[in-house]
Amino acid sequence: MARWEPNAPERLAHAALDLFAERGYENTTVIDIAQRAGLGKTTFFRHFQDKREVLFGRGMMDELLAEAIAAAPATAGPFEAIAHALDAAGGAVFTPARREFIARRQTVIAANPELQEREALKNLALIASMADALRQRGVPDLTARVAAELGALASTIAFERWSRTTADDDFSKLARQALDDVQASTALC
Repeated sequence: MARWEPNAPERLAHAALDLFAERGYENTTVIDIAQRAGLGKTTFFRHFQDKREVLFGRGMMDELLAEAIAAAPATAGPFEAIAHALDAAGGAVFTPARREFIARRQTVIAANPELQEREALKNLALIASMADALRQRGVPDLTARVAAELGALASTIAFERWSRTTADDDFSKLARQALDDVQASTALC
C-alpha cells in the first residue's frame, strides 16, 4: 500500500491485529505494525500512543456515548438516555461490517493479561463518561452512577449476544433488550 492512501488508523489497526494473531502481542513492535500497514513509525505515533492503543482507540467511544446522552430528548430519563447512547454505539461501532474485526480484537485481548487490564480501565472510563454526561443533564450523582453502571452491564450483555451471532443482528436492538433485562432484574433484588 502506498503511504499516501487514506485511513491510516484503520490500516494500522488491521495490521496490528494480523500481527498480534500471527506473532503474539508481546512479539509485535510498533515498527512491525507500521511496516505491515505500509506506513512509517511517525505516522503510527501520530494516531496512537503505543501498540495497545491500536486496539482501544483514543477515547472515541467515550465521546460518542457522552454526545449521544447529551443529544437524548430532554424528556428522556437516565435509562432512556443510556439507551440512546447504546443506539449510537450500535450505529457507529458495532456494525455488521466491523463484526469480524471486533471478534478478532476480543480474541487478542482475551489472550493477553496486559490487554485485559487495559480493557477493564477503558470500561471504567466509559462508565465515568456516561455518568458525567447524565449529571450534565441534571441527573443526581448517585442515580447517574447507578444508571451508568447498569448501562455498562447492559452493553456488555448486548456485546456478548451480538458477538455470538453470525446474522446481521442489530446491536442497538440487543442493547435495548439487555437494558430492559437488567432493569427487570434490579426490580427483583
